[in-house]
Amino acid sequence: MGRHTTFRIGGPADLFLRPRSAAQAAALAAQARALGVPVLFLGRGSNLVVADEGFRGAVVTLEEVAGEGPRLAADGLVDCPAGVNLAALCKFAAAQGLSGLEFAYGIPGSLGGGVFMNAGAYGGELGQVVEQVDFWDEEGRPHTLAGAALGFSYRHSWFAGHPGCLIAGARLALCPGDPAEIAAKMEEHLRARREKQPLDYPSAGSAFKRPAGAYAAQLIDSCGLKGLRVGDAMVSEKHAGFIVNCGRATCADVRELVEQVRAAVQARTGYLLECEIKFV
Repeated sequence: MGRHTTFRIGGPADLFLRPRSAAQAAALAAQARALGVPVLFLGRGSNLVVADEGFRGAVVTLEEVAGEGPRLAADGLVDCPAGVNLAALCKFAAAQGLSGLEFAYGIPGSLGGGVFMNAGAYGGELGQVVEQVDFWDEEGRPHTLAGAALGFSYRHSWFAGHPGCLIAGARLALCPGDPAEIAAKMEEHLRARREKQPLDYPSAGSAFKRPAGAYAAQLIDSCGLKGLRVGDAMVSEKHAGFIVNCGRATCADVRELVEQVRAAVQARTGYLLECEIKFV
């Protein structure tokens, strides 16, 4: 599984399924569950650490479910399959002169994963532009919910409480803008990421959620934890909010490092950090 996640960590899955459509993915998952087989939907694997012993069940990868890509539905509305990566979606919007996704340029992962966790950066979140989401429930039945009904909040959506659902796609409501200005803002965000984030090492992105009234990276840095290491898992020396894989880090290494950081920050600042990485 390490080959299918951005952290490059994880043992093998019992089954690894590659459906060609969201409908096929939902049907396979429903059949597996009916047989008592646990199911894990896998997008781009950008916010995930798989156990060292692997996943005892069926992994349904959505790598080949990108569909035809994003398309214009009406003025300012874009329909997009869940498997499309966010960078491609941002470029499409910019080319159409549609603003509202500049913040997402450089966020790793797919639209589906981004909607699931309400991914965001630089003051923007996907929940701000989601008009509606098409998804399949655990029994393989299709549904559509309006964005307003999805309970978007910081790094959270309704789907967090319904992890067995499969996001098939979303309609986004964007605003007209100047293509050159949109592209310039996207490049500005990308430069900032490259300057501040440890993109030269495998990671799962930000390791901790932002606590109320503070920033996780600043708290970790203030505790002198940059460079703290367990095995080959390390608190990045470039950005304290990231845990990186320096070589052959294991899931156990990452878990232990997360707990050491949480304990140290709580003891020294009073803040109890919440881990943003999903362990399976």
